[in-house]
Amino acid sequence: MHDLNFFWLCVTALIAGGVNAIAGGGTLITFPALLAALTPVYGSAAAVLANATSTVALVPGSFAAAWGYRRQLSDARRWLILLIGPSLVGGVIGSLLLTRLNPAWFDALVPWLILVATLLLLIDSLRPRRPAGPERAQQAGWSLVGLIAFQLVVSIYGGYFGAGIGILMLAALAMMGIGDINRMNAVKTVLTVAINGVSVVVFVLEGDVLWKYGLPMAAASILGGYVGAKLALRVHPRRVRFFVIFIGFALASYFFYQKLHA
Repeated sequence: MHDLNFFWLCVTALIAGGVNAIAGGGTLITFPALLAALTPVYGSAAAVLANATSTVALVPGSFAAAWGYRRQLSDARRWLILLIGPSLVGGVIGSLLLTRLNPAWFDALVPWLILVATLLLLIDSLRPRRPAGPERAQQAGWSLVGLIAFQLVVSIYGGYFGAGIGILMLAALAMMGIGDINRMNAVKTVLTVAINGVSVVVFVLEGDVLWKYGLPMAAASILGGYVGAKLALRVHPRRVRFFVIFIGFALASYFFYQKLHA
């Protein structure tokens, strides 16, 4: 691969690490960049390789974020115990679907996945923010079962593609009445680590990670995450989100146009 492409892949990972630390949506930056760089070499298989390598590149930032929320996690153990199982199972199922199915299927879904992830980010950015109330002490049994089932579905999607899973999890946790946004973010971050972490294991075992690019991009994303955490105190997350949303819609339009004229 051309050295210039390699440089820009690391730059996108740096930016994505910062975006994830501030607002979320970093996958919408690294995945298309990898896809564009790998397609001339790998053809339709590039989509699977790009997704696996993007996950490897960004998961260290999630670990760092989870460590940053370690104090809030002490008050969220019951939710982690409840949801860690379906997160791991769903992550394995989704990543196996990605690696075992015909790569052309995922390649055909790419525009739709980017569009759906961008719409999720837009909806979450536009919805009004209500002051957090106290956490409900008790939840109905059926609602807990529904939350577990929903988490399983989200985790399957997360293992298959991943962009937007944090938004889905936050919405579900809010409906359960957890209340405190920092506690919800802590739970969401750890569950994201579980989904992406087990997906990385599957991708490695299946041989779908291009380490030559994944490791330097991972280092860049860690640096971006550190810088992003500092900038989060100065830059409004909504502004960053709308920038990512603009990129997402532009990329979705480009890939739809490319498919129609292939």
